[in-house]
Amino acid sequence: LSRRYDAGKDGFIDLMELKLMMEKLGAPQTHLGLKNMIKEVDEDLDSKLSFREFLLIFRKAAAGELQEDSGLHALARLSEIDVSTEGVKGAKSFFEAKVQAIHEASRFEEEIKAEQEEKKKQAEELKQRKAAFKELQSTFKQ
Repeated sequence: LSRRYDAGKDGFIDLMELKLMMEKLGAPQTHLGLKNMIKEVDEDLDSKLSFREFLLIFRKAAAGELQEDSGLHALARLSEIDVSTEGVKGAKSFFEAKVQAIHEASRFEEEIKAEQEEKKKQAEELKQRKAAFKELQSTFKQ
């Protein structure tokens, strides 16, 4: 989900991707809150969530093992997926859809940024051309 939102398309949700996901779900978290969310289910200690670890959130939620005010509890509640009824396939498509959505959001942001850079460059070139033209004009006026 992130190398700038998973430019690496690695199928994991890292801290920045989780941040974006939680914002999109309407439950933004602090940096520390996000780190704690990952730490709570990060079995392999790689500081990102695999699909297996993502499922663990829902297992813990179903077992009542998540604190009511925790970010993981909010994620389980807001992600509109009930693993017990929708099963692992439903969770997998949710996980993959989130990875995809974050990837597309980043691609869109990258395109906008590139467009803005291009406009800035064109404006700068125009300014330089005008300055050069004025300089040329002044040499003819003398």
